[in-house]
Amino acid sequence: MTTVTFRDETATGKTMEEFALPDLPESVSARELVRLRVREEVARYNAAPSTRFNGLVRPVDAEAELNGYRMGAGRRIDWERQADAAERAFLRNGFLLLVGDRQIEDLSETIDLTADPVVSFIKLVPLVGG
Repeated sequence: MTTVTFRDETATGKTMEEFALPDLPESVSARELVRLRVREEVARYNAAPSTRFNGLVRPVDAEAELNGYRMGAGRRIDWERQADAAERAFLRNGFLLLVGDRQIEDLSETIDLTADPVVSFIKLVPLVGG
């Protein structure tokens, strides 16, 4: 078992947020990593709901804000629905997934977490008018 650090970064490599998850298997698919990350961030939000959610993808009916999403008061989030949305976002290039210095391009790719237990997510923003 290994501890993995999930990190949100800007396109220039600046860390925006990060958290660690212990006791993960040494080898998992990229899909499992994305789903584990989303499950954890939703569990943390649901344990202490607020008007703001800082997560990988926008929950249904939430409004986008700078570096997060505005939520309805006391609303809970379904982690499986969020994880499905994150998978779809990955497939349409909504974010990049990096393990160490390597970009992961396929959700079915198996990742060895003992080699580099830092997983970075870089959200991509569509250009206006292009």
